[in-house]
Amino acid sequence: MGKAVTKEMALDYHESNKPGKIEVVPTKPYSTQYDMSLAYSPGVAYPCLEIEQTPQSAYRYTNKGNLVAVISNGTAVLGLGDIGALAGKPVMEGKALLFKIFAGIDCFDIEIDEKDPKKFIEIVKSLQPTFGGINLEDIKAPECFEIEQTLKKECNIPIMHDDQHGTAIISGAGLLNALEIQNKKISEIRLVVNGAGAAAVSCTKLYMALGVNPKNIVMCDSKGVIRKDRTDLNSQKREFATERDLHTLEDAMINADVFLGLSVKDVLTKEMLLSMAERPIVFALANPDPEIAYEEAISSREDLIFATGRSDYPNQINNVLGFPYIFRGALDSGATAINEEMKLAAVKAIAALAKEPVPSVVDKAYGLNNTTFGPTYILPKPLDPRLLGAVAPAVAKAAEDSGVALRPITDWEAYDIKLRDIMGQDSKMMRHITEIAKSDLKRVAFGEANTDNMLQAAVRLFNSKICIPILLGNEEMITKRANRLKLNIEGIEIVNPRHDREANRRDSFARILSAKRCREGVSYAEALDKMFNRDYFGMMMVETGHADAFIAGAYSGVSSLAKIAKNVVGIKNGYDHFATMHILTSKRGVLFISDTSINSVNSADSLVDITRLTHEAVCRFSHDPVIAMLSYSNFGSRKEDVAVRTASAIKELHERYPGICVDGEMQVTYALNRELRDEVYPFTKLKGRDVNTLIFPNLSSANTAYKLLLEMGLTDAIGPIQIGLNKPIQFISVNSPVRDIMNLATVAALDAILLSKEECKASC
Repeated sequence: MGKAVTKEMALDYHESNKPGKIEVVPTKPYSTQYDMSLAYSPGVAYPCLEIEQTPQSAYRYTNKGNLVAVISNGTAVLGLGDIGALAGKPVMEGKALLFKIFAGIDCFDIEIDEKDPKKFIEIVKSLQPTFGGINLEDIKAPECFEIEQTLKKECNIPIMHDDQHGTAIISGAGLLNALEIQNKKISEIRLVVNGAGAAAVSCTKLYMALGVNPKNIVMCDSKGVIRKDRTDLNSQKREFATERDLHTLEDAMINADVFLGLSVKDVLTKEMLLSMAERPIVFALANPDPEIAYEEAISSREDLIFATGRSDYPNQINNVLGFPYIFRGALDSGATAINEEMKLAAVKAIAALAKEPVPSVVDKAYGLNNTTFGPTYILPKPLDPRLLGAVAPAVAKAAEDSGVALRPITDWEAYDIKLRDIMGQDSKMMRHITEIAKSDLKRVAFGEANTDNMLQAAVRLFNSKICIPILLGNEEMITKRANRLKLNIEGIEIVNPRHDREANRRDSFARILSAKRCREGVSYAEALDKMFNRDYFGMMMVETGHADAFIAGAYSGVSSLAKIAKNVVGIKNGYDHFATMHILTSKRGVLFISDTSINSVNSADSLVDITRLTHEAVCRFSHDPVIAMLSYSNFGSRKEDVAVRTASAIKELHERYPGICVDGEMQVTYALNRELRDEVYPFTKLKGRDVNTLIFPNLSSANTAYKLLLEMGLTDAIGPIQIGLNKPIQFISVNSPVRDIMNLATVAALDAILLSKEECKASC
């Protein structure tokens, strides 16, 4: 469970720094008079005239296409009730924040002090020119039905009352998955709904659209079962009235398959749960406390799937899984409405995502381990970065197919790139590397295949056709782990170096290694013993052509792996050292840094080798390297040992390798601030050029720098990428995120492709 939220903590959060949770940030230059003349008078007249003649061009020249309004009159705020428009403003600001952080949508909160539905409708309609979409929020029933239906009919932009449809969409996705786990058909289930407000009505209607038989639904309100012989029913309740001889919630729960609660706490009892059918599903969504306490519910019966609206228990039904991405897809397709087809597309996309392997970054965010689809995981977690890429395209496609998209998406690959860019996940370089790897599949051996993240990475690479994985380890253990993780490893080769059937290969590898290292004291017997070790065996597979690349998994440091690699495949001719490099991607651009994990103490000679190797590697990644060698000193200003060694390396590089664009030693400020560097040190060989490569004076500083940037969320990293060995051997922690392992394996595949081309050229 997370940290308890106190009144003092919440008030301080909202008041500190700047009051509130959102602000407006300019998107265009504004520092010069010329900028201002474009932004306002006289330049602004031109887009105004364009829009007057072609109203749809507002989506080209203004932020309308990325702007949503969160609008409320404060009559049904969370669990607080009718607290008024002004008091509801913190909630609306919070909703605006969620739109921005989860889907990159700009959002204004608008609180309207008007309870008359007709007047409220007229006010909202008048705001239509400003916004690309409208999210209605916290408006009480039954007025909310009239308000939404009228606005949807009379406006030509997407409008959704999230309290109704958000809960319906997310719980609908959860229902589909829960039914699959419980092995029940949606057309046959008996559903009990407790609560008859906006969310309950919308959920029930959506469940019917998904396949629930209306005859199998019983809805209850505070007075009991909604029956046809009751005289106190409004039009919404009357639609779900039953003729069955049921009067109380307790009556309705007998043999029910599914319970949906959108009511008040503590109305469900253990006895009611025990009276349900086998393998029941209970969604107790009363806010903030469910209809029955979580602990009491799960202790009542073992075959229960239980969900709440709370984040501190499994299976949270959280609207944030839907509304940011639904509006993203609607805005991007130019949808004039959010219709049933789009809502159903969102349901199915969210449900499908929960069945995919969970990224380790999600597990880490929630303090979990190896989350898999099952009774306690029927929905994706709100912080799952894949939601945007899964839901928004599904909604946009449904908008097009149902005929409400004015600007249908034509390039879906470009749209996927746009979405990844919104979430900071886009890497043009990684996409390029991946396409090359797919063009010539290489065999990549994984040394620690019996670890969760390494195995998941290998399977995803196989399924994505990026490489041909070879899993090193015990077949039985790998198979058991794959089954636990629900991974299909059919078609993937498993090699157990310790198995009798590998005796001939062990013997062959040992003879080759002992012959290569015989003058270094390595006997055949010693080499043969080493072949039972997966790292030695895997690297010998690459050395002898049985594999094209090897991913070694480290449990702590990589020094032992580095030593094995030097002995087995060796360092490139012309070098005495090898190193590792990280590629950092941020909004500022791509940055290459070395050495991040191999050489703990650098001499001038090692710094020269690291710089040369990094220069080659950056060129290999299709970038023109502009290299700064870092220090706490600037061009000889300090005479301590580290600065002197760096200066000596620079001197040798300038004399012996003039083709490398490198200078230093310099502080990082001058390395990355071109204008300041050129002004203060106009003699530098980097003058007029932006540095994209940094060489650190030692491992400690390089490792600390990139990890600091990662932890602060300022960059993504690819690496550590080995540079300087004769063969594609890469090292990475077995606990690294699956995505990082996949990226490194893809880089290894690229190296194998390039190496095979070099060898082919040399032999021709």
